[in-house]
Amino acid sequence: QVPLVESGGDSVQAGQSLRLSCGVSAYLNRRYCMAWFRRAAGKEREGVAFIDWDGRSDYGDSVKGRFTIAKDYAARTLSLQMNSLKPEDTAMYFCAAGRYGTCGFNELAFTSWGQGTQVTVSS
Repeated sequence: QVPLVESGGDSVQAGQSLRLSCGVSAYLNRRYCMAWFRRAAGKEREGVAFIDWDGRSDYGDSVKGRFTIAKDYAARTLSLQMNSLKPEDTAMYFCAAGRYGTCGFNELAFTSWGQGTQVTVSS
């Protein structure tokens, strides 16, 4: 599996926006599910957003209406646009790709992971 590399993490104030990117060149134009997960300090990793090979997408309840996942075929990246950030969004964010089972937040379905990019939101 080709490793993934995230970028775009930063420290911002509550209410601001950030855009994360992940190089997914090896997975575009193939039937892969791609997703963003996050892990806050002391907590389990949780699903943030996923997008299937056919464009179907969904979000975790805590980010619906604020975050948008998208595939950029020109840049060969997976992006996560994060608006109206809150302190509780502070976490390490990971992108992942996989092709087993139904596209969703089941971590076992993802075979390629990035190292993560840190997002810190202060109040």
